[in-house]
Amino acid sequence: MLDNLDRQILDALRADAREPTAALARRLDVSRSTIQHRIKRLEEQGIIESYTIRLADDFSRRMIRAHVLISVSPKHAARVSSGIKPMMEVRALHAISGAFDMIAEVAAETMDALDTITDRIGGITGVERTQTLILMSTRFSR
Repeated sequence: MLDNLDRQILDALRADAREPTAALARRLDVSRSTIQHRIKRLEEQGIIESYTIRLADDFSRRMIRAHVLISVSPKHAARVSSGIKPMMEVRALHAISGAFDMIAEVAAETMDALDTITDRIGGITGVERTQTLILMSTRFSR
């Protein structure tokens, strides 16, 4: 179970995973060793799985982002997931409820690149149909 300090640490690391533990400790008014211990425990428990980067807003705004809704034929979900996973343009793949079975979060530098990736997704055995929704703007992101 996470306590308030764990949540504060996770929020801080989401904002800047490179913040030194000493600076984080000062900001949260705890010792550096407490921060190190908590982070290590969160990693060991699998709560913190990895560290990553967040792209600059200016760079991200230049990307064409889309959600690709995917309808999958019965019993082909694993095959479709495996086929999509190596596609680096696909940032995430989710199983969803409703008329479609999955939704892929995609980012490409050009419309041609977006078209190529949607064609690749549509060409995977087990994909019955796709629908692409281009994101126009982001109102907020966490």
